[in-house]
Order: sequence, then C-alpha cells, then structure tokens
Amino acid sequence: MQGNYKAEHLFELKQSLEAYDFYQGQIQRCDEQIEGVYNAFQPQVDINERPLPSSRKKRRKPKDNEPNFDLRLYLYQMAGVDLTEIDGVNSLTAQVVLSEIGTDMSKWVTVKHFTSWLGLCPHNDKTGGKVIRTRTHKTQNRAASALRIAASALSHSHSALGGYYRRMRAKLGTPEAVTATAHKLARIIYAMLKDQTEYQDPSEGYYEEQARQRAIKNLKRKANQLGFQLIEGTAS
Repeated sequence: MQGNYKAEHLFELKQSLEAYDFYQGQIQRCDEQIEGVYNAFQPQVDINERPLPSSRKKRRKPKDNEPNFDLRLYLYQMAGVDLTEIDGVNSLTAQVVLSEIGTDMSKWVTVKHFTSWLGLCPHNDKTGGKVIRTRTHKTQNRAASALRIAASALSHSHSALGGYYRRMRAKLGTPEAVTATAHKLARIIYAMLKDQTEYQDPSEGYYEEQARQRAIKNLKRKANQLGFQLIEGTAS
C-alpha cells in the first residue's frame, strides 16, 4: 500500500484484517461440521439412479452466507425431492424448513394440520355465531418465518406463485399477501414431501385463471337462483 498512513491507521487495518480472517476460518469450520452432519444422513435417493435434475431457474451469483459445499444436492438426497425448484425457495430456505419439520409428513394427518402447526392458517374469532375478526396466531416457528421471507421475494417473479402473490397483495395488502403466499408454499412443500413429486410451475397466469373460473361459477349460480341464464360472450 502506498500513501500517507499514520501508524494507528495501519494498526487498526491490521487488526480488522486479522479479525476478518479469523471469522472466515470459523465459518469454514462451521460449514465442514454441517457437511459432516449431512453425510451422516441416510439418503432417500441414489443420485446414480436418480441424479439431481438441472434447475429451471436462472443461475445466479452465490450469496455470501451460502455454504461452500453443494447444499442443494445434500437437501435433495435428504428429502428425495428438490424443494429449491419452488419459486422463492433457495437452498438456505429449504434447509431451515427441513431442519424444523423433517421429511416425515405422517406427523400431520392433513395439509391443514401442517399449515395450522406452522401458524399460517387464519384463526376466526366468533361471537354469536358470526366471525368478527380473522387473524393468524403469532408464532416463533422458524420454518414459518423462512416461508414468509420466501413469499416476500416473489413480488417480481414471473411465475404462478409470483402472480398469486401480486393478486393477493392487490386484494388484501402486503402483510396478508405474504401470509397467504407462505401458506401456499407450505402446502406445496407438504405435497412434495408426502407424495415425493417434483414441483412444476404451472405458469404466471395459473392462479388468476383459477380465480376467474371461480368468479364465473359464482355468477352462474347467482343467475340460476334469480331465474336467469348466464351466457359467456366476447367483450366488444
């Protein structure tokens, strides 16, 4: 380094560099310990018979907090499916979720039990048989928190889940949209782990078309109740 540096500045810089190197070494040893734990797991799939499929997502630069081993491959061997193919879910998110819920979905009888355990289902406060308030229970569940972060990352995603998040945000507002999308992610993960099926993105307009069909069905039902017949046509 060339320049006019005082001795105290160089001393401070030296200490900062030594501290950085020390923490990098600690992180490296943590990664080695975590990788050793993954190696101790009995894999659910033989990667020679069922190799990890290439990701449909665009390759991106690894984040600074990602481990220096192939975490996606270890998660695939542990779960039997690639959860990182779900839009919004990366390897770190999948790791947090699996560390909390495991891979055995038989602990929850139905997906409703699973999402309720995560605290992502609405709780209805009733009085006199009427719902006066709908809210979700506060929870410290790390898996639910990770899914909420994943849901927030879908705001600009050109996928079915991205379209779902934006529609919910326009309808309910951001906080409720995050919860609704996290609930959707939980249902997908439950189905993938229970049935051992891979995720397929049905396209950006999938959930919008579902909502449209439900609206048409409701309009037809109301028309029939009033003695009318609803006929679909093209807008002029």
